Amino acid sequence: MPINAQFPFIIQRRFRLRNILLVVMLMVLALPLGSLYFFRIYENELVQQTERELISQSATLAAGFRMLAQNLQPEGVAYGKILPNLPKDDSEYHPIIPTLSLINPIESRRPDMLPVPMPADDFAKQIGDLLTPVMLETMRVTLSGMRLLDMNGVVIAGRDEVGYSLAHISEVKQALRGEYASVIRQRISDQPPPPLYSISRGTLIRVFVAYPIIENQHLQGVLYLSRTPENILKHLYAVKEKVIVFSLILLALVALLVAFVSSSISRPIRELIEQTHRIRQGEQKQIEPLPNPVTNEVAQLSESFVSMSQTLTERTDYLRRFATHMSHEFKTPLTAMQGALELLQDHGDTMDKVQQRRFIDNLLADTSRLKQLVSRLLELARADAIETNPKTCHLHDVLGELRSQFFDKGLELLYPKISNFELAIAPEVLAMALYNLLENSLQHQAKQVEITANQGGKVVDLQLHDNGNGISPANQDKIFTPFFTTRRSAGGTGLGLAITISLLKAYQGTVEQLPSDRGALFLITLQLINFD
Repeated sequence: MPINAQFPFIIQRRFRLRNILLVVMLMVLALPLGSLYFFRIYENELVQQTERELISQSATLAAGFRMLAQNLQPEGVAYGKILPNLPKDDSEYHPIIPTLSLINPIESRRPDMLPVPMPADDFAKQIGDLLTPVMLETMRVTLSGMRLLDMNGVVIAGRDEVGYSLAHISEVKQALRGEYASVIRQRISDQPPPPLYSISRGTLIRVFVAYPIIENQHLQGVLYLSRTPENILKHLYAVKEKVIVFSLILLALVALLVAFVSSSISRPIRELIEQTHRIRQGEQKQIEPLPNPVTNEVAQLSESFVSMSQTLTERTDYLRRFATHMSHEFKTPLTAMQGALELLQDHGDTMDKVQQRRFIDNLLADTSRLKQLVSRLLELARADAIETNPKTCHLHDVLGELRSQFFDKGLELLYPKISNFELAIAPEVLAMALYNLLENSLQHQAKQVEITANQGGKVVDLQLHDNGNGISPANQDKIFTPFFTTRRSAGGTGLGLAITISLLKAYQGTVEQLPSDRGALFLITLQLINFD
């Protein structure tokens, strides 16, 4: 499936590969962390659910306590300890919102009970005896621990600890002041939990609530309830359908993550590999740019492959043309030499001295031509394989050296208005490139070469305009072809401009011939070091 069909939003811009990998790593890290966070939130919800259930049970038992106290107490007599600082609430509803959270510090194990110097209130004990069966039956169903305390914090009903005081416990102290209190305490079990349960804190804690029984600002007693929150694994199994849906969503996210990585990294690389296979099998000539590289790094890799492929293709074509031209250039003098040698071998005894001298002179001329051709080929090979270096040069220094060289040959260089640009090219390389052009001007009867320069951004355009015979229209598209020359009889090899092209190309420079009404006009583009 094409990338734009899978992720249309990423076509608008390219990403960095390291950013994609960072996102992938963060998502891989976020999945387990998110699961743990979900685990904690869910466990915290179970704690609040437990507190909510204990509040409901406490409110029901408190209502029963108040009803029994009202029925057993003589009419007009208020039972309980008055709390004058307790605000009077005329509202019909008194909601209590669960506030416990596993984020808060967990208190230590509940302190043990303490003996009391005096027995509990008889009236409270009477109500406790009546509520005991109800509390025991409720504990059997809800599995909650229940203690009914009198107004002084002495246990008057429950499964155990009856007759002992719990008034020293912090949450009970708060309830004896007429305030609802809840706390999470550590739970010490007699048996170790199963290994899988150890990931849940719910197996090691217990929720305690202290609910004051208040009637008309009178504290009548305290209900002290506790319960261990439901185990999260059991609860998750109870809602396994939702867990399965959540797991499928996570799997879908992972699948999308894999598809994104594959589309942004693997797919472009596979496309490059497929192109190289097609090139190796001859089905394709050169690598083409990837249409959707997605990341900057892959785009740069694609551009590098394309550039390398184009360079190799150009080099292959260049070598093919070069071999064709070179075989032609060598074949002509070799054929002439072979013919002269064969004549000398067959008829040397019958030839006069003049004929023998003529054939020998021809052989020497062809040998000299081959020697010069080999020398120029070596220069071209060195130009093609030249290694760039960080050397720079100033234009005036190079032109001044060339001016003195060509002045003795009868060629004058004029450059009165040129700035002394600093160029990103070795001085000997620039001198050799210009030398070939000036030598061509000299060979075409030029007496003067006018040199001008114009800066354009980070490059400078250097124009060389001579007053020689110029280049005929028929030859203007051939002058840069290796071995093309109009001076073959005078020893020309046709490699001067080819050497110039190779030298300048190594330093990101170019050379081209421009149309001119008189003489020859060449344009050289060079890189600048410092530019405004």
